[in-house]
Amino acid sequence: MSIARIRKGDTVIAISGDFAGKTGEVLAVMPSKGMAIVKGLNLIKKSIRRSQQHPEGGFVEKEAPIRLCKLMPYDPDAKKGVRIRRVKEGDKWVRQSKATGKVLE
Repeated sequence: MSIARIRKGDTVIAISGDFAGKTGEVLAVMPSKGMAIVKGLNLIKKSIRRSQQHPEGGFVEKEAPIRLCKLMPYDPDAKKGVRIRRVKEGDKWVRQSKATGKVLE
C-alpha cells in the first residue's frame, strides 16, 4: 500500500460517484481494503430487528465504506480537493497541500 493520503479525522471531498462534490469527516480508514467511512456520505438504509435497544425496530441510516480513489483531502483555503506532498518539518514528516502550502494536520 502506498503512503496514506487520507487519515481518520481528515475532511475530504468526494470526486466521483453519486455524492461527488460533497464533503465530510473521515470516521474510519481501512487501508487493507482501500476504503474509508465518511460522515454524511454514501448513506444506506439498514433494517433493525426489534430488541430492547430498538423496541419498534425499523430502518436506520448509516454510512457505508467508500473507495479511497474517490476521495481527496479538502483544503478550506483553496475551497477544493487538493493533492498533497510530504515534507519534513523538524524531525517528523507532515502532509502539505500542493495548492496552498498549508500543513494538513
